[in-house]
Amino acid sequence: MALAVERVREIAERVAASSGLEIVDVEFLGGGNARMLRVFLDKPAAGNAPLAGVTHEDCANFSREFGTILDVEDAMPGGSYTLEVSSPGLDRRLTKAADFARFVGSRIKLMTRQPVNNNRHFEGRLESFENGRLTLDLSVASHKSRRKMGAEAGKKIEIEFANVEKANLVPEI
Repeated sequence: MALAVERVREIAERVAASSGLEIVDVEFLGGGNARMLRVFLDKPAAGNAPLAGVTHEDCANFSREFGTILDVEDAMPGGSYTLEVSSPGLDRRLTKAADFARFVGSRIKLMTRQPVNNNRHFEGRLESFENGRLTLDLSVASHKSRRKMGAEAGKKIEIEFANVEKANLVPEI
């Protein structure tokens, strides 16, 4: 299965690159006759903006081209599957070091693998990401998150990237 995942991801990367898009994530869900392949796309922006945003048309074009290649190359063996292509959304997941570097200045929520100052849940503005360490300004956290963070709320904290279990952007309206 791991070989199939890598092959599908490689095809997705190739198709996305040819359209000026980037793959944010590829997920395989379900099994048997209820298999789903979910692909999240984004479009890099020019200049200092982190993203230009992917359009419905971008997703539709990618889906047609990618789906055709998957079927021709039989990269999804084992029968039928559903292909879902979409934007990662405003609360997109951050998984790679490059994601953290790109979204410096944004609000994020994260959970650590190991507690940092007796806490695993943090929300704040990502002030920097350097040398595998991220600095969060916790003073911008929501009221609910401030209660969870306790004494840490309102401070700045450094967290090792390797200790980040999961992280998401927090939409700012």
